[in-house]
Amino acid sequence: MVVYLDPAEFKSTWLGNKSIYRTRMAMADNGELIVLAPGLKEFGEDREIDRLIRKYGYRGTPATLKSLKENEELRNNLSAAAHLIHGSSEGRFSVTYCPGNLSRDEIESVNFKYHDLGSMIGKYNPEKLKDGINIMSDGEEIFYISNPALGLWTSRERLTN
Repeated sequence: MVVYLDPAEFKSTWLGNKSIYRTRMAMADNGELIVLAPGLKEFGEDREIDRLIRKYGYRGTPATLKSLKENEELRNNLSAAAHLIHGSSEGRFSVTYCPGNLSRDEIESVNFKYHDLGSMIGKYNPEKLKDGINIMSDGEEIFYISNPALGLWTSRERLTN
């Protein structure tokens, strides 16, 4: 799945992780979510949230709950703890961020994969993709979402099970 984050709207993972929690029910186990994020320049919407995200990362529910139990600063900011959980794939699928203004080290330090934005925009050009299923020139099939803020996605199988 490929998601595009409009740089005018999405400058942080605080907002950009809608690409994770709004698509998780449609993601295949062991799938990959590629997030094209040209405007991404920070993790949190304010300094303290940014610092906490950088410190604790998106490591899933068990790790976040452990950190919450062990660290008063996280207990004092439950919105950050909740965000860390919602922004995790819980290890079920990978998340590859392609940021405009954050380094590989920064992205990988919070437990996401990194890929260069330029090459990924070249491969998955938002101006040429349509929302939904797209077949790339090499035969790869992707599901493209131009704006994760517009809705929630799931698969038929997850609704019937």
